[in-house]
This record gives sequence, structure tokens and C-alpha cells, in this order.
Amino acid sequence: MKSFTDLTTWQEGHRLVLAVYGATKSFPKEEQFGLTSQIRRAAVSITSNIAEGFSRSTLADKSHFYIMAYGSLTELQNQLLIARDVNYITAEVFAKIADRSVATQKLISGLIRSIKSGKGVRTELPDTRYKIHATKEQT
Repeated sequence: MKSFTDLTTWQEGHRLVLAVYGATKSFPKEEQFGLTSQIRRAAVSITSNIAEGFSRSTLADKSHFYIMAYGSLTELQNQLLIARDVNYITAEVFAKIADRSVATQKLISGLIRSIKSGKGVRTELPDTRYKIHATKEQT
């Protein structure tokens, strides 16, 4: 691979970023510097950390940035729940973005595991089977 853009993980994350930007266009104007900004920054942080991790030369550095991407993804999932629960996005839009976020989460987890297994280092990660499709009643 010559570029971070060759990574399937980055490609899926990029599609997630574009979906987030599309969904947040309709957020209320008063959220421009609140949830809109936070949710967009979290989404961009995912692919930025994947890109930075790709460029690092040591496995420890690569792993560090991929773990940061994983954390940003979890932050985004929390913010998507909030956006849904305050009716800034519909349940349908939420489901589409949530599904893409879970797909990205699994890919990032795979990157981390492949690096960790090569060095024999074990890191506990959250269960990637987690779905963020919690209903309002479950929250």
C-alpha cells in the first residue's frame, strides 16, 4: 500500500464522515458551535487518526493512532445517539449512519488486532458486536 487512502478502514471511515456531514447540514443553527461541531470533529478525527497511524513507522505508534481513531468513533456513536434523541436526525438516518459506524469500528478493531498480534501485545478492546441501535426507551 502506498497511501492511507488504500486502506479499506480509511475508505469506510471517509464514507462515514461524508454521511455525518450530510446529516448535520439540517441541524438547528444554534447547534453550529455545539453538537454540530462536536459530531463533525469526532468523525473527522477517525479518518485523521487512521491516516496518521498509517504514516507511522513503528507498530506501537501505528497502534496508538488506530486506538485513538477507535475512541473518536465511540465518541461519534454517543453523539449520534444524542442527535437522534433530541430529534435532530430521524431514526432512519440514525440507523444508516450507525450501521456505517459499526462497520468502521470493526475494521479499526481489525487493524489494531493485526498490529498487536504481530508484536504479541494484548490490548482489551470493547466488544465490536455492540450495536448503537438503542431505542429511546432503552436510554
